[in-house]
Amino acid sequence: MARTRSKSFWSKYHERWNNTKSLVCIGLDSDYKSLPSCVLTDHNPQYTFNKAIVEATSAYALAYKPNLAFYLATGVKGLEALKLTIELIPEDIPVILDCKVGDIGNTMQAYIFACFEEYGVDAITINPLMGTDVLLPLLADERNYAFALALTSNPSAAEFFQQKSLAASIGNWIGAFPVTQLGAVVGATQTRQLSTMRNLMPDRLFLIPGIGAQGGDLTAVIHHAVKNQHEPEILINSSRGIIFADKTANFAETAAKEAQKLRDAIKEEL
Repeated sequence: MARTRSKSFWSKYHERWNNTKSLVCIGLDSDYKSLPSCVLTDHNPQYTFNKAIVEATSAYALAYKPNLAFYLATGVKGLEALKLTIELIPEDIPVILDCKVGDIGNTMQAYIFACFEEYGVDAITINPLMGTDVLLPLLADERNYAFALALTSNPSAAEFFQQKSLAASIGNWIGAFPVTQLGAVVGATQTRQLSTMRNLMPDRLFLIPGIGAQGGDLTAVIHHAVKNQHEPEILINSSRGIIFADKTANFAETAAKEAQKLRDAIKEEL
């Protein structure tokens, strides 16, 4: 049974921020090959792992972000784990499905139905390079929300996103759509461009990967990407640095400590 979507992602984000003062987005990149051995004998190891992680870390999470690829990789059982994971996450904590889809017409409509209706997530990530047609099915329901890839954190992002001002062009394009339905993925490792992207999109939510395993600078992110202290309008994602910090039977307890540590570090920087 899919989660009830009585509120939009935009509303859930702001309510969660006001209630918890956390900006931590925990990435559920539950790669089967990296799971601790203590869960591998269970019927569905990915779900068992995720359940323990969510129950241990929910007090420190503004949002959760499962990455679709790691669930597709284990076939039907992986998709079952994804659906069950989304259903167990408390209703007040928004869920972002990191799927980076970006098609048009009835293909995109099918993606939107699958993500928001079948799986019941609150937001998705999209690749905007096919233009406005990518967004039309999403905009049809004001509860829907997407983060468009604008400036990613990986090293080879420079091959496209930093050529001929592509990132700036995407930033300007994002600005043409409702702030309550479209935000941007802006990588923490792109320190020199963070201020530029915030200036281009002053009121948008930024989903910021790259802190932790990818080496992003938290101080720089807070200094350059936050809108203001009271309305930061960012989510700082950490995946491996939290969920795979410990491969022993104490993995969930350690994940909770890492999530709390990141939440507290962000609060201190703010």
